[in-house]
Parts: sequence; C-alpha cells; structure tokens
Amino acid sequence: MSKRFFLALFALFITSSTIAAPNNFSHAKVLAKEHVYFDQTEEGTFYCGCSYTFMGKSGGRVDLDSCGYDVRKNQNRAQRIEWEHIVPASNFGRARQCWQEGGRKHCVKNDPVFAVMEADMHNLTPSIGEVNGDRSNYNFSQFNASSNQYGQCDFKVDFKRRQAEPRDEVKGQVARTYFYMFDRYNLSMSSQQQRLLVAWDRQYPVSKWELERNRRIAKQMGHDNPFVTGKAVWHVGHKNSGAGLKPALGTKDSVDTESTHHIRGNKNSKVYHLPTGCPSYGRVSLKNSVEFASEQEAKEAGYRKAGNCS
Repeated sequence: MSKRFFLALFALFITSSTIAAPNNFSHAKVLAKEHVYFDQTEEGTFYCGCSYTFMGKSGGRVDLDSCGYDVRKNQNRAQRIEWEHIVPASNFGRARQCWQEGGRKHCVKNDPVFAVMEADMHNLTPSIGEVNGDRSNYNFSQFNASSNQYGQCDFKVDFKRRQAEPRDEVKGQVARTYFYMFDRYNLSMSSQQQRLLVAWDRQYPVSKWELERNRRIAKQMGHDNPFVTGKAVWHVGHKNSGAGLKPALGTKDSVDTESTHHIRGNKNSKVYHLPTGCPSYGRVSLKNSVEFASEQEAKEAGYRKAGNCS
C-alpha cells in the first residue's frame, strides 16, 4: 500500500479519535450547530419550520416571514434561535438531588450526571426563542380547538392548563425523544403521557431526516436513540434501561444513581410518591418536596402512599 494511503488513514484516525461527546450544554449547542444542523437551516425550526441563519457560536436569526410566523408577545425572542430541550431540563432535573438543593444552577455546578443529561444532543433542537419560552416545561398534549397564536406556525399552548401541542410533522420525533430520555436516565412518566406519546409514535413514523439526525448525533455522542432505529419499542409500563446512569459516566459522583430513586413526599399533603409507578412523582413543587430513602422512612414521618400509584 502507498505512503499516501497510510497518511490518509492516520489522518482519519486522528480526526475520529478527537471527536468527543459534549461535556456541557454550551459545548453541545456548538456541536449540534457544526455537525448536525449545519445544512438544515432552510428546512426550518423544529416547532414552526421557519428558516434561519446561524450567527455566533451557536445562536441564529429567524426569518419569520418564511413560515408566516406572527409574534405573540416577545419580539426579541421571536427573532432568535434558541436550543430547546424537548424533554425540559426541569423534568429530568427534578429526579436529581441537586435540584432539590438549589435548582438548575446548582445541578450544573455540582452534578456530573445532570451535566450529561443537559448536554444530551438527542434531546436538543433549534427553536424560535419565543416558542421555546412559551412552551416552558409544559407537558405535551392534544387539543381539539385550533389555534393561531403564532400565525401560520401550528404550535399551540394552553397557558392555564400548562400544556402544549407541536405540529404533526414533529410529534413522532417528540415521542421518540421522550422515550429515549426517560429510558436512558431512568425517569418516571405518567401513564397518560405514555399513552399519548405511544399513539404519536405509531401515527407519525420515523422520517429520513430523523434517521439522518440520529446518525449524526450518534457520531458525536457515541450512541444512538434506539427508539429511532427500531432497536427498542416503548409500551405503556415500559421498564427503563437506565443506560445513561451506568459506571461509564466516569467519576464516583457521576455514577451515584441513588438520587434518582429517592421517594418524594409532599410536605403539604403528607403524601409520598415512588420514582416509578406514581404519575405525580415529578409534579411535587420544589418548595413542598421532601425526600426519603425508603417507604418505611416516609411512613414513620407520617406520610402515606399516593393513591394514584400503580
């Protein structure tokens, strides 16, 4: 074989070996821009399909006219690209002890596992800032009434019920992202949310772009989303793999998964919830939350098990 061949092979090895999974949210956004969405700006933002132009390290400017978007309230955020966590950071953050001790900022500084969750590129997508803000951490749902809150952008928000509904084109991807995050990081999903997302998964199959997106992200992250490739299928009552909480994460602190299994009590109602099988586990507010190492400990403290636990 020629010397040129070996030099090319060596260069390929060096290039591929230097690619590493993102170690924080900022890094993940840059990698997503440079290696996943670099040629997708004309295909548009996730929830609205508006074309955009990347600017700076990871941000961008949105062409609102390209999708008939009407600003609802916040002109500045409507014009810029923000990176949406399809599964909100608060949803997976509440499963960590650090969240109870100081919220997101505290988790970023003190919990390597949270940092991995926050930087997981399978859960990131470019979104119009205003839509990202309005969606907040609301659960996804399905509304009977039509909505023109954002002009021709078919994204709906029910602020009173704290629910949101994405356009049909991305409902399948939303479902498979939820399956991935909840399975990989051993999160608890209500039966109601499971049933809705299972229906979306079946009704809106994997697209060519979703497969390509998965391939590009897997190249950066080192693993794919098995619910996109078909290696895994979610059924109501799914048993989580917890693959993202395995010792491969590195430090002693990063593999301490006990905090994801604490029993959560509500100081006001004196009711406790289990991390699996209890739909309201993730709904206990931070100010009312207290955690126990076992059911017995909760009972001795005067708490009773939630009635909606399976």
